[in-house]
Amino acid sequence: MIDALQFGFMRNALLAGLLVSIACGIIGTLVVANRLVFLAGGIAHAAYGGVGLALFAGFSPFLGAMGFSLVMAVLLAALTVKSKNRADTAVGVLWAVGMALGVILVDLSPGYRADLMSLLFGSILTVSSRELWMMGGTTAVVAATVALKYRDLLVLSFDPEFAATRGVRVARLHTLLLLLVAAGTVVAIHAVGLILVIALFTIPPTLAERSCRSLAGMMAVATAWSALFTLIGLDLSYRLNLTSGATIILVAAFAFFLASVRGAKKRGGI
Repeated sequence: MIDALQFGFMRNALLAGLLVSIACGIIGTLVVANRLVFLAGGIAHAAYGGVGLALFAGFSPFLGAMGFSLVMAVLLAALTVKSKNRADTAVGVLWAVGMALGVILVDLSPGYRADLMSLLFGSILTVSSRELWMMGGTTAVVAATVALKYRDLLVLSFDPEFAATRGVRVARLHTLLLLLVAAGTVVAIHAVGLILVIALFTIPPTLAERSCRSLAGMMAVATAWSALFTLIGLDLSYRLNLTSGATIILVAAFAFFLASVRGAKKRGGI
């Protein structure tokens, strides 16, 4: 890996991977703690509608995905604020509509879009300096917002009813949480793509949950796991000429499998 850092694109990829790790470590922890995996998946896949809109209108897919994801987050928040577990149909419909709209708009866009697959499955090796600045800015906003609202998010994650009795505006905080998920999704697009992003949101926090007793500690450990998976996946993809996003996810999945087997052995299940 060290010899590869002589190339500018690898240095950009490394920086992008660290930014993605921070965003996914923080947001992924909140997703797992609040049991929002399905909602997060809906936002991630619906973001493809924003990509299609950006290609059709001729502006940045990053901005298109960001705007569309934020709108979808607000819609899903309105539909699920009273019950996160009874909105499966609505989430599925918005998920499908976002993807379908993206496909149609891509079909209507003039010219051939060679970078489309990279948006779906990630292409961290092609991250530009401009995109790094956008990713860094978004990650900074996400981290600052979570730090500012940490106590409220902590209570919401483990006891929403108690949060309401403490004067926390649960509906607004739930909406803010989904907006953060949308922002984190867009940050991770270049690393693993819209299709695989949910794995990076869930695997590192799930591993971290087994060894942490606080939400902040879980975020830190999840970030470390995510960074490790990204570094190993980047190294393997560079050496073996593999798709970077898929390689990162397979590395994470392998670690999750080993941890699951080890946990089962300790419980006497195997």
